[in-house]
Amino acid sequence: MKILIDHNIEGHAILLWDALAKTGLTELLPLKIVMFSDAGLTYKSRDREVWRFAQANRMILLTDNRNDNEKDSLERTIREENIQNSLPVLTIGKSDRIKERIYRERCAERIGEIVTELENYLGVGRIFIP
Repeated sequence: MKILIDHNIEGHAILLWDALAKTGLTELLPLKIVMFSDAGLTYKSRDREVWRFAQANRMILLTDNRNDNEKDSLERTIREENIQNSLPVLTIGKSDRIKERIYRERCAERIGEIVTELENYLGVGRIFIP
């Protein structure tokens, strides 16, 4: 399973990936993180384009909280385009707390739960973690 990391949380994602590795999940689960630059996306990519890219390439998008203030916002895109087999978007509820070890570990555990039981989360749209 590939996890597409939103450009604005790349530093947080590295900390989170370390937490996943420490739990042993990266050895048990076939997880790979993909940065925007690796995927050919830019920081100027619109939310709708990013969501569609993630879905087309069967990647889980990991982001922080986004709003619904534009026609191509992530939230609006999910509401308009999400279908029964769409992969969920994982949203770190409090990305400023990712620097806290316990919060980071809780986020990592939640990602592990979602990935191992992914079929139960298809079509849900967005999941706030932890």
